[in-house]
Amino acid sequence: MNDKELLPWLEKATSGDESAFQFVYQATHQDVYRTVAFLVYNKQDIEDIVNEVYMRMWRSFHTYDPNRPFRYWLHGIIVRQVQDWKRKAWRRVRLFERKRQMTCEQFEWTDKAVLQSEMQHELFSLVRQLSYKLRVVVILRYFHDYALEEIADMLQIPVGTAKSRHHMALKELRKRFALTGGDVYVH
Repeated sequence: MNDKELLPWLEKATSGDESAFQFVYQATHQDVYRTVAFLVYNKQDIEDIVNEVYMRMWRSFHTYDPNRPFRYWLHGIIVRQVQDWKRKAWRRVRLFERKRQMTCEQFEWTDKAVLQSEMQHELFSLVRQLSYKLRVVVILRYFHDYALEEIADMLQIPVGTAKSRHHMALKELRKRFALTGGDVYVH
């Protein structure tokens, strides 16, 4: 469902219509879940962050500008929620001096259609190895097709930084892919 089809439902949800919000939730949940899952590996954390995204969306509808794409606004909420979660997780680690934070649970996909071919699976595993700052740029650029300028705006960083991270991510992916014996050029 595209943004234009969602607009009447968004307007109703903005005025507090819970059934309209439920419709928006159903129309966007799979996209939100997959985006968070690309950025966070622990399944329980994914569920918690997705719930937080929708709570923040409900509280923030009044800030949505219907002249801008809804999914762009929604992906901005997702990125900020993941960043908040990462910041809170880091604080917990420091406060409780836990070392277990650094070991992530193995991620299990619930949507098998996302990664159908071995090549996609291999590339995804390489993307997962990137640092968060590089990974989020790759996910927003290639999974959601945002321009680097839009990514910079969403992440609240200079465009040059977004371009630099994009370049470093591709360079790192090429290097890692070559180490696995891959013969496909990542561009």
